[in-house]
Amino acid sequence: DAAPAAASSPGAASPQAPGFYRFRLGGRVVTLVNDGQGRRPKPTEGFVRNAEPAAVEKALRDAFLPVEHLDIPYTVTFLQGPGGLVLFDTGTGGQLGATAGNIPANMRAAGLAPEQVTTIVVTHFHADHISGLTDAEGKPLFPNAEVVVPEAEWAYWTDEGIASRAPEAMRGAFAGVRRRFGPYQSRLRRIAPDAEVAPGIKAVATHGHTPGHSSYLLSDGSDQVMLLGDVTNRPELNLANPGWHLVFDMDAAMAEATRRRVFDQVATDRIRCIGYHFPFPANGHVVKEGQGYRLVPAPWSSAV
Repeated sequence: DAAPAAASSPGAASPQAPGFYRFRLGGRVVTLVNDGQGRRPKPTEGFVRNAEPAAVEKALRDAFLPVEHLDIPYTVTFLQGPGGLVLFDTGTGGQLGATAGNIPANMRAAGLAPEQVTTIVVTHFHADHISGLTDAEGKPLFPNAEVVVPEAEWAYWTDEGIASRAPEAMRGAFAGVRRRFGPYQSRLRRIAPDAEVAPGIKAVATHGHTPGHSSYLLSDGSDQVMLLGDVTNRPELNLANPGWHLVFDMDAAMAEATRRRVFDQVATDRIRCIGYHFPFPANGHVVKEGQGYRLVPAPWSSAV
């Protein structure tokens, strides 16, 4: 038999098996779908604002991660229930780099289609979470979905005064919000902090990473899952060191306070967590360890 083509070129990247993972939440099914990853060069230099490079390097080495770059995964979440198929965040849409954009292929592998999505729930408006709302030409990719957004997040990113005063480097982010949400204006719902989005989906205000960042507590019967969004980035850095301020957090002090509160809650109450930037399959439990926390990844199972 001929060997796979990728195996004959040692320098070429070859794909893994389809990136989806399922588990049960009571009587509902959660499907995590990987979008790929983005690469951050030189994570010891400026990635953590308030830590010495040597401390960041040690944290990376302790986690057996390279120190010359940091790959940051992206994973979206689907929740199937009696009310339809709910999608949390939409990924990069293949528009933020060649190493991401795998959601369409991985959705197909998981037996999911964009037309089936009845609701899209957004944690916050950073580009790696909302670019998948539309294709590169601005056409909506989810023709039947209502879009649910946190009111405070919407208010910030659509404020023309704030946008006009934003640093030049952020102007594109404000324009991107208008472009991504524009096609969905007639089916947009804004929610208050801690609102019930739908039965079994409750918003949890987790501001700091962005002004209106929201996590979501998913429940069915006695089963609970906390969908964190970007309460933390790579767990190898921010779980062990909840006081570290990553460059992506817009209000670092508030983001730290949020992290400590949420980590304490999910560790104390033993609530399973889904992390957008956790290594795939992007879920597990948070336990207290030393002055910080540690992720215990969910075990893989061949049956759901």
